[in-house]
Amino acid sequence: MEKRWQILRPDPQAVNRLTVQLGCHPVIAGILASRNFTTVEKATRFLKAPLSDLRNPLSLADMDAAVNRIYRAIIHRQKILIFGDYDVDGITSTALLLDFLRALDVPVSYYIPHRIREGYGLHPAQVTEQAIPQHIDLIITVDCGSGSHHAIRTARESGIDVIVTDHHEIDFPPPEACAVINPKRKDCPAGLENLAGVGVAFYLVIALRKHLREQNFWKNRPEPNLKQTCDLVALGTVADMVPNLEENRILIRAGLEVLNARSRPGVDELLRISGIHNRPVDAEDIAFRLAPRLNAAGRLEHAAIAVELLTTRDTDKARQISVTLNSLNRIRQETEQAVHEEITQNLKANPALLNRRTLVLAQEGWHEGILGIVAGRLTRKLFRPVILIAIHDGFGKGSARSIPGVNLYHALEQCRDLLDNFGGHAMAAGVKIGTPAIKTLQDRFETVVATSTPEENFIPSLTIDAVMDLPEISTGLIDALEDLMPFGPGNHVPLFMAGNVKVDQVKIIGGKHRQLTLKCPGLPGGIIKAIQFNVDPSTPRPDHFMRIAYRLQWNHWNGRKTPQIVIEET
Repeated sequence: MEKRWQILRPDPQAVNRLTVQLGCHPVIAGILASRNFTTVEKATRFLKAPLSDLRNPLSLADMDAAVNRIYRAIIHRQKILIFGDYDVDGITSTALLLDFLRALDVPVSYYIPHRIREGYGLHPAQVTEQAIPQHIDLIITVDCGSGSHHAIRTARESGIDVIVTDHHEIDFPPPEACAVINPKRKDCPAGLENLAGVGVAFYLVIALRKHLREQNFWKNRPEPNLKQTCDLVALGTVADMVPNLEENRILIRAGLEVLNARSRPGVDELLRISGIHNRPVDAEDIAFRLAPRLNAAGRLEHAAIAVELLTTRDTDKARQISVTLNSLNRIRQETEQAVHEEITQNLKANPALLNRRTLVLAQEGWHEGILGIVAGRLTRKLFRPVILIAIHDGFGKGSARSIPGVNLYHALEQCRDLLDNFGGHAMAAGVKIGTPAIKTLQDRFETVVATSTPEENFIPSLTIDAVMDLPEISTGLIDALEDLMPFGPGNHVPLFMAGNVKVDQVKIIGGKHRQLTLKCPGLPGGIIKAIQFNVDPSTPRPDHFMRIAYRLQWNHWNGRKTPQIVIEET
């Protein structure tokens, strides 16, 4: 799909001021200014992102009530059940809270529902069949619970207290739990709406540790170092694709530092089997190597496998689980590709579907555990909201993904009467629907999105941070760009544009990727290596490009690093 190239033009005065006062490369100053870090104070806070800049956990609504209730459970040795979600955010939230409470020698267990058999969130049956038989006194939900009104009422009537920690969209009033910690609550003043579920759980642990300190709880036992849990926070935050700014940026940076210390056996073994050796781990590794393997457990088997990986201290056990997750991930890739190919053929046979602003498809036999990934691929390719629904026994369960400018949750709210259940946020959601209502959903969802979204929102754009021809590239600039890391939503990888690019050598690798050597007088040897992913290998060998949009990075290989360009568009 043709993209609009939009070149950012930051305020020259702000760029000059940052260049001088920060002593940084003008390109870096331009990127900072374009991202609204226009003062030295703002830019420095962004670049340094220290843990000390985290906002006060007690600013979150109900945090004090949650801390007091958990403290009472700790002192009286009441049984606590952590109830988590089956994605990486929920898995890491569960592991984080489990590790902390185990360190206090508290009677604590966890439960994660089976994605296909039980679905998302806390339900009354899980209270009656799991919590009550185990004589649980307190349930703490992580990365879920905001919509679990009936289950929380069932728990309360059974004498079980519930604390909700979550970050998904939430109706008002919230569930009648003894505490509902969700920064998206309308009455929450914290300003932390962008936290992932694991970020909310981390804030709870910070507040709880502080309260225990005030009660002299740590007098005769070591106080946990919470920075060492930031690896879990980084995993869940990056995987959940929340904005990589403010608190999230602080937590991801701290987490990457811990990840690179390789102190958690499960993560260390997962890094090994993911092929990450002798180089630093970055956010891209989490997103494309670690998260898919952790997610594969919940998609195809059970997410508890991943929780065990993240909480074990046994290296042999960690190695065995990593092998299992790697195998599940390969099966996930094959299953995903089969469904994607089936949909691609369907679109070729029914091209009229592409005249719509949305794509809603349903099919028996689809594996619902991988529909979110396929929906995401189609959303990026077709640049429109996509809902994919797997039908089984008269019901459909599906995943939805959206594009910037179309709030998925709000659109689904206007289809609420057609849905048995739904939940999520602006860019991703899950739905449950009776089969007879699917056709109506297709038409209603199309109408809602088409009538509320401007035409230009359906044209993908490519944001160019700066025009920079290849001779301007230097190793110093590549080093300086790493100061802007980690990259992700809200802090995209800087993208540059160069014109009249001369090609020296070309070869196809992996059947579909183009490896090039480009002439680059600014670097030693006068060349720079480049890679262009997913090209048609039958296209003629290029001798030059009129223009390219590219990102610039170090390529780490066999303990060495060399400059590399990744060509995004031509």
